[in-house]
Formats: sequence, C-alpha cells, structure tokens
Amino acid sequence: MMLLAASALVASVPVLAADELNLTNGYSAAGAPLAIHGYDPVSYFTDAAPALGDDSITVVHDGAAYRFSSKKHAEMFKKNPSRYVPQFGGYCAFGVSVGKKFDGDPRLWTVYEDKLYLNLNSEIQNMFSKDVAGAVQKANKNWVEIRHKSVSSL
Repeated sequence: MMLLAASALVASVPVLAADELNLTNGYSAAGAPLAIHGYDPVSYFTDAAPALGDDSITVVHDGAAYRFSSKKHAEMFKKNPSRYVPQFGGYCAFGVSVGKKFDGDPRLWTVYEDKLYLNLNSEIQNMFSKDVAGAVQKANKNWVEIRHKSVSSL
C-alpha cells in the first residue's frame, strides 16, 4: 500500500528534461518549480524595468511556474508564452554562447530582436552587450547541442 502511494506521488511531479530550464530549488505554490527567480517575464517587454511577480498570479508553462505583477500580464503570457519566456531556458545567454549553462540573473537582461536574454553578472552582461548579435548566433548554435545536457556535464 505504501509503495502504491509513493508511486502515485512520483507520477504527480512534473517531469522536466535534464536542466533544460533554469529553475529555482523547490516548488512554487502552483506545484511547479519557479522560473526567472519570480520575475514577471512580460514586464521586460512592457515596463521600464523588470518587475517581481506576485505569487498569487502564477501561470505554469512547460513545467515551470511564472509569476506576474498583474493579471493583465498573465493573460498576455497565456496567449503567447513563447514571446515572453527567456531564451535558452533562462540560462545566461553569454554562458550558452561558450557552451555552458550558468544562472541567468533576471536583473541583468537584454531584449534583442524581440527576445529576452538573461546573463550571469554585470561583467558578463557587458561582454554580451559588446556583440549581442554574435553572442546570440553562437548561443543558438550551442543550445542545440547542450539543451538536453545537465549543468554538471558541461
């Protein structure tokens, strides 16, 4: 009986590919790991600066919980999530350009060609900013190879 209960619990946990998304440890109130450290992904495109999301306004997409600063932003996201989610699963864009998966700091961001990119720290952000197009091109190529690989294997 105990084994049956344990297997039911495991079956209810969302299955994510090995480190495909940069998620925080633990689970949100929505039952999924938190994406973008709780920042509102729509705010990068609509506000002057990124905003922290409210835990009472959460949408789960591809196994990750995204928080929003307003219900309007949550509705915008639901209509077109791929427009707002950060590229490379929220990992540092410059890191991906060199074949690594580093944490993406939601306070260090760039919107380039209508896509959101996060970076690890201000030094990395400065290097990324010197050649955004080149870094994005390299990262897009590398992402195909590393997307399904665990962070520890890179």
